[in-house]
Amino acid sequence: MRAAILREYGEPLAVRDVPAPEPAPDGAVVRVEACGVCRSDWHAWAGHGEWADDRVPRGQILGHEPAGEVVAVGDEVDRFRPGDRVVVPFSLGDGTCPHCRRGAGNVCEDGRALGFEPDAQGAFAERVSVPAADYNLVERPPWLGATAAAALGCRYMTAYHALAERAGVGGGDAVAVHGCGGVGLSAVQVAAALGARVIAVDVDDDALAMATESGADATVNPTDADSRSVPERVRDRTDGGADVSLDALGIAETCRNSVRSLRPRGTHVQVGLTTEAERGEVSLPTDWMTRWEISFIGSRGMPPTSYPDLFALIEATEVDPAALVTDELSLSEVSGRLAAMDEYDARGVEVVTDL
Repeated sequence: MRAAILREYGEPLAVRDVPAPEPAPDGAVVRVEACGVCRSDWHAWAGHGEWADDRVPRGQILGHEPAGEVVAVGDEVDRFRPGDRVVVPFSLGDGTCPHCRRGAGNVCEDGRALGFEPDAQGAFAERVSVPAADYNLVERPPWLGATAAAALGCRYMTAYHALAERAGVGGGDAVAVHGCGGVGLSAVQVAAALGARVIAVDVDDDALAMATESGADATVNPTDADSRSVPERVRDRTDGGADVSLDALGIAETCRNSVRSLRPRGTHVQVGLTTEAERGEVSLPTDWMTRWEISFIGSRGMPPTSYPDLFALIEATEVDPAALVTDELSLSEVSGRLAAMDEYDARGVEVVTDL
């Protein structure tokens, strides 16, 4: 099968033929119909993560947002058969640890990250192997096509878990979203669907236009003529500060702006991963956070057990993952799109559909 392989950090991926995977006894093999290209792929491609002992090794097949069709299952698999249409979460649980049993497989003690570890080769490939298939695979509803499902596979599910499950966003809340790339725009749509008033923050007017189309009630561009800080402008648009503020980018500036944008007892949600500049650490106004009882929570992906709730939200509202798909790519085009992320030159969600 054809696959895109990380050969050298920051260099073009090698697209070549490799042996197709076979299912483990408890696993499945999925024919990939579509796979999103995400900023997390960029982090892996750039060689980030050594500061957290999380650097993706050379030789890895990248890609962690697949949707497709089951083509083979192991003898121990009960819930899935060849021909089933599925989504594959990137945070793979073993299905047996205490976190998995409590419905939090995204923080499984023995979990694997699809596309980021040697024993979890990714989905920039014609086929991908999925362990613990009965726990990890998610059946796609009939109304959800592969391209939209791939867009949902990391960005939307991450945004949903962060806002609905970690921060508990509800009707009438004011939500600020800092960074309007794929996960940020997904967060705008999800927050609006949950009944929140949404303020989108980005330095790119085109991204802010997409945020407005996705449901943002107001936007802030830090580079325009307004001399006030981002937190001041968010507080002005929310009558005193956001109830929930999400950093979808991960640089020090957006993280601190997000925290400072909150009203007393507000909640910051960290979704974006840091870059080489921060190396996993950002200084924060901890005395101010203590004074106003600010909560800071992390959020990673989404457990597979939460997909039914996300599907229900999409079906019942105007949330539309396909609306954010700006480009459909071939495997050979992935390297160029990853390189473009160095300059933040990527808008919306890009999906590989030519495998």
